[in-house]
Amino acid sequence: MDTLTGLLVVLVGLTTIATVESRARRLDRLMARLDHKLGLLMNHHGVPDDDPALAEVAALVRAGQHVPAIKKYREATGAGLVEAKQAVDALKEQRQ
Repeated sequence: MDTLTGLLVVLVGLTTIATVESRARRLDRLMARLDHKLGLLMNHHGVPDDDPALAEVAALVRAGQHVPAIKKYREATGAGLVEAKQAVDALKEQRQ
């Protein structure tokens, strides 16, 4: 195999790896959004959530620590900043 063919094989391999990783990241984001939406639906209908990380988020909201609650929510669910803030705000409204 000459050098040019070898380089092409390496380039195709790297492109394939990048594509697979990109798809995996998109699927991770999609799953996080679906999990977030499912959590919102469960909360709306009064279904308890036994996730300890989300229980910690609720405790942070009760303590008035909204920024740490948003951070913890993002870690637990993979949600984006806006979604996490909306979820924490919804928890805050439920507490009032």
